[in-house]
Amino acid sequence: MNFIKSNTNSGNWFKLKPKLIGTLVFLFFCTIFSLIIYQQYHIEKKVKHDEMHTILEAIHKSIDQSLKKNYVDALTLALTINDKGIPENFEAVGKKILEADSNIDAVQLVPDGIIRYTYPLKENQAALGIDILNNKKYRAEALKAIQTKRMYFAGPFELKQGGLGILGRIAIYKENRFWGFSAVIIRFNTLLNKPEIKKIDPSKYFFQISKVNPLTHKETFFLETSEKLNPENAVVSIVPDGDWTLYLVNKKPNELLFTFTVRSLLALILALLIGFLTTSFFRKPAELEKLLKEQAAKLLKNEIKFKSVFDQAAVGITYVDTVTGQLLEANKKYCDLLGYTEQEIKQKNIQAIVHPDDLEESLANFEKLRQGIIREYATERRHITKSGATIWIKLTVSPLWEVNSFPTNHIAIAEDVTQRKLAEEAIYNSQKRIESLINTIDGIVWECDAKTLEFNFISKKVEDILGFTSQEWINTPNFWIDHIYPADKESALSFCYEQTSKKLNHDFEYRMIAKDGSIVWVRDIVNVIVENGEAQRLRGIMIDVTKTKEIEKDLNNSFHLVTEQNKRLLNFSYIVSHNLRSHTSNISSIVDLIEHSESEEEKEEMIQLLKSVSDSLNETMLNLNEVVNIQTNVGIVTEDLNLKQYIDNTINILADQIELKGVNIISSIDEAIQINYNPAYLQSILYNLISNAIRYSHPERHPEIYIDCYTENEKTVLKVSDNGIGIDLDKNGHKIFGMYKTFSNHKEAKGIGLFITKNQIDAMGGSITVESKPDLGTTFKVYIS
Repeated sequence: MNFIKSNTNSGNWFKLKPKLIGTLVFLFFCTIFSLIIYQQYHIEKKVKHDEMHTILEAIHKSIDQSLKKNYVDALTLALTINDKGIPENFEAVGKKILEADSNIDAVQLVPDGIIRYTYPLKENQAALGIDILNNKKYRAEALKAIQTKRMYFAGPFELKQGGLGILGRIAIYKENRFWGFSAVIIRFNTLLNKPEIKKIDPSKYFFQISKVNPLTHKETFFLETSEKLNPENAVVSIVPDGDWTLYLVNKKPNELLFTFTVRSLLALILALLIGFLTTSFFRKPAELEKLLKEQAAKLLKNEIKFKSVFDQAAVGITYVDTVTGQLLEANKKYCDLLGYTEQEIKQKNIQAIVHPDDLEESLANFEKLRQGIIREYATERRHITKSGATIWIKLTVSPLWEVNSFPTNHIAIAEDVTQRKLAEEAIYNSQKRIESLINTIDGIVWECDAKTLEFNFISKKVEDILGFTSQEWINTPNFWIDHIYPADKESALSFCYEQTSKKLNHDFEYRMIAKDGSIVWVRDIVNVIVENGEAQRLRGIMIDVTKTKEIEKDLNNSFHLVTEQNKRLLNFSYIVSHNLRSHTSNISSIVDLIEHSESEEEKEEMIQLLKSVSDSLNETMLNLNEVVNIQTNVGIVTEDLNLKQYIDNTINILADQIELKGVNIISSIDEAIQINYNPAYLQSILYNLISNAIRYSHPERHPEIYIDCYTENEKTVLKVSDNGIGIDLDKNGHKIFGMYKTFSNHKEAKGIGLFITKNQIDAMGGSITVESKPDLGTTFKVYIS
C-alpha cells in the first residue's frame, strides 16, 4: 500500500508562509484552551454549588426530621384530653415526652388559645395565662396552625420564661369543634445543635437562618455573624413547617477566579510556544520531507506488522465485499471458528454462514453500510459452522474506504461468545424460574429504596390484589404513597420511617386504593436491608387481609347486635314483669272482692270490672306479642317499595280522621323514589307517625302535616312534621320511645305506637330522631340504611 502522495503546490505554500501558519496555530490553540478553561471553571463552580447544596440539604433534612418527631410528640400530648375536654395525666405524659426526646424543652396544652398547662411548670410558669389568639405577638402564627391544619412552628422569639425559642403548635378538635392547641417548646439553640451544622467548614462557609416577621413583614436573621449575606453567593432552602429560610453562604466566592486566571496565563504562554514551534517547523522543509520519508517507511513496516497480526490474531478476522457480501479473505482463527479451510471460506458469502433467524438483520446492516447511513457497527449473532452446528459470534464491522468515497469492502472481527451466551441463557432461565416462583406466592413481593420509597421490583400478584400491573407501579416514583388510603397514609408512613430509621424489621396493616376504586386491607411484612451501617433497601410482602378484616367487622357487629338484644331483653323483661304484675294483681284483688261480696249486684259489678281488667290484659299480651315478633324476626323479608304509593295508601286508611279534623297533608315525595324495606313495617311506621300527627293536632289552629324525603350522609331520610301540640323533650325526651310511656293527657294515648315504630326501624338497621317544642309542633326523621 502507498499512503504518501506528493503535493508540490501545498509544500511550496507552507514554505512561503510559515509565520501565517504559526499565527493561525496560535489562535487555534488559544481558542481551544479558552474553551477548556471556561468549561473547567463552570464545572468546578457547579461542584462548589453542589457541595453547598448537599450540606444545606443535610441540615434541612436533620431539622425536618426533628420537627416531624415533634409532631408525633404533640399528638401524643393531645391524647391526654378526655371526651370532656380535660387533660388527664398531663404531667406524667409530658415528663415521658421530655425524657424520650432531648430536643424538647417543654410541652403545653392551650385550651381556647390560653396557655393553661405546661411542663415542667417551674421553668415555664411565666407563660401560664397567655392568650395567644388575642396577643398580637403570637396571634398570626397561631392562626396559621389552624388554617393549615398541620403542625406549625412559630418563632424564633423571646419566651416569657426567658430565652429564644420555637413553639410547634397543632390545632386540636373535639367533636368537630376547636378545642385549642397541643404545643412543644424547643430552645432555638437546641434546634440548631445539629452535627450537620457543626461540621460546616468555617473557613469556607457560614450558615444563617431567617424568617419574615409576621408583624413587620421584614426578613429577620437569627444568627449573629460578621459576614455580610449576599444571596448570589448562597444556596437557599425553605422549611415550610416554620416558614424559615436556611442559607449556606460561600465566604470565598472569587477564589476560583484567581486559579483560572493563572491557568489562562499558562494557556496563553503554551499557545505562544506552540505557535512559535509551528513557525520554526515550517521553516525547515527539508526536515519535513525527511520526516515524511521516515513516516512512509514506518507505514510500510506497519503494513507488514498488520499482515502478521492478521494471520496470527487470537480473534477471527475477515474481509467482506460490501456490495455482494462475499468473503474475500479470512485469517486462520476465523476459518477455525467456522470449520472451513482458507480456500473454502473464500467461496462463501454471509448468506451461507449466518443463521437464518439473524440473516435479515445482517443484510439490513450491510445495506446501511452501502448507503452510508452507518460506517461501522457491532453486534452479536449466530453463525452456522461447516458441521451444521450453531455458534454465537461477537462481531465488530469497520469500513475500509475513505469518507465520501464509494463503498468497496470492510473488515469484520469475530470472537466466539457461545459459552457466555449459554451461561446468560442459563441465568435468564434461572431468573425466570425465580420470578415464576415469586409470582405464585399469595402476596405482593416487593423491593424499594429505603430513603425515597421508590419501588424497583413488584411481583405480578399485584394485578390480582390491587388490579395494577407491575410496570404501572414501578414507572410511578410515588405510587405506593399515592395509593395508601388517605385516612391511613400519615400513620403508615410515620411508622415505616420510624422503624426504618431504627433499622428494625416490622409489619403493619393499612388500607390501599385498588385500580377499580375499592379499598383493600393489606398486612405489610417488611425486612430492612442494612449496608455499611445504613438502611439501604426495604424488601417485603403485602398480604391481602381484607376478608379477615371483614370477618373481624362481622364479629364486632354480631357482638354489638347481641349486646343490643340483651338490652332489649332486659327492657322487655322489665316491661313484662311490670305490666303483667299490675294486671294479675288487679285480677287477684277483684277475685278476692267477689268472694267476700254480700249481694249479687256487688258480685255483678266486680265481674264487669274483672272483664275490663281481662280485656286490658289481653291487649297488653297482644302488644307484647307484636314486640316479640319484631325483636325475634332475624330473616326480615325486604322488597323494593315505591314510597309515594305507601304514603298514599296510609292517607287513604286515615281518610276519615283526616276529613274529621280538616287536616292538610303536604307531601313532596317524588313518584320515582324506591326504598328496600319490609312492606308491613313500612306501612306500620307511616301509619303510626301520620296518625299521631292527626291525634295530637293543636285545637286552636288548622292541622298541617308535611312529608318529605331526601339523602343525608348517603342515607335516605323520611321526614314527617306537624304543627300540633308538640312535646316537652326536656321533660319527656328520655321516654318518648318507651313502652306505655305517654306524655299528654289525650284520652287515646297508650304509649305503644312509637315503641313499636322504634323497634321496627331498629330491626331494619335504621334509626329515628325527634325534634319538638310545646305548642309549635313535632318533626320525626326516619333514617333508612
